[in-house]
Amino acid sequence: MKKSKVDIKEYSDVWVIGELIDGNISPVTLQLINVGKKLANKLNKNTIVVIVGYGEKDRVTKLLNYGVDKVLYIEHKILRNFNVMGYTEAIYKLIEERKPEIVLFGATSMARDIAPRLAAKLDTGLTSDCIKLDIDERDGKLLRTKQGLGGNLITTTICPRNRPQMSTLIPNIYRPANYNEKIFGQVEIINPEILCEDYKVKFIKKIPLEDKKVNLADAKIIVSGGRGLGEPSGFKLIRQLADTLGGIVGASRAAVEAGWIDSRHQVGKTGTIVRPDLYIACGISGAFQHQSGIYDSKCIIAINKDPYAPIFKICDFGIVGDLYEVIPALIEEINKKQQRYFDNFP
Repeated sequence: MKKSKVDIKEYSDVWVIGELIDGNISPVTLQLINVGKKLANKLNKNTIVVIVGYGEKDRVTKLLNYGVDKVLYIEHKILRNFNVMGYTEAIYKLIEERKPEIVLFGATSMARDIAPRLAAKLDTGLTSDCIKLDIDERDGKLLRTKQGLGGNLITTTICPRNRPQMSTLIPNIYRPANYNEKIFGQVEIINPEILCEDYKVKFIKKIPLEDKKVNLADAKIIVSGGRGLGEPSGFKLIRQLADTLGGIVGASRAAVEAGWIDSRHQVGKTGTIVRPDLYIACGISGAFQHQSGIYDSKCIIAINKDPYAPIFKICDFGIVGDLYEVIPALIEEINKKQQRYFDNFP
């Protein structure tokens, strides 16, 4: 059943729906706080973080060190572990009661579960996977920019009549909010009335993946392979260089779509946006969406046979050559330098 006409004047403040991962504040939550504060300052409103969980008050309180005005901590033992129905209902009731003007999520697996459900229950719009958020200076509406068609189309949408205005933001687009020793805000604990029988889904146990987790977002060194590898076995060489440098393996969209490597390794606007200290692109031509995803890397090295590959326009160091010759030579030289270092170590 749709709502009656919304009185926009009843809605206020910018909400960030934060996440706890194994009891720790997720990096995307701090990134959302950064952009949320910028939006709130333009609107002269408050920045409020909403966290759902149980027994994590001490960690939740640390969010106040990032300059937020308030933390709303929805706490219940049933919500200790993620439950899509429980999380959705708890946040929905709070939104209905407090009426935030803007609600922001990270484009994570949790948010992709609950944000569309919330939008449907609230009868409002949701723009997912945004790359930029801003405020229209003319009327104060949220401008939500995202890419489409593999980065070849950029659109900006607004939600003119319904509230709240909701968006999910791709992680690593914005830097995390700055830590501050001074605390000005407060934590409000909300204990919702929840019965176990209200939910059809029940948490039984958590089973971690057996393979090594791919954490591109926090990696300091990434070695990525692309279509220039020619075949999936080329990633053995990419992994060898990554292991030599103490980094992890990334990949271009083309390599992932060819089925050469798992999508968790995909770097770029359509994969994971990264900011490593060192990014090595091997056999990657450098499509727009890939360049956008690595642009903030401190140092980019490109290896490609094509001297006119777009990747050479943004890299710090470029090597024109056959990666199957260049990479083994790099590995050999790195190993020699490491050996000389340990030989001279007292």
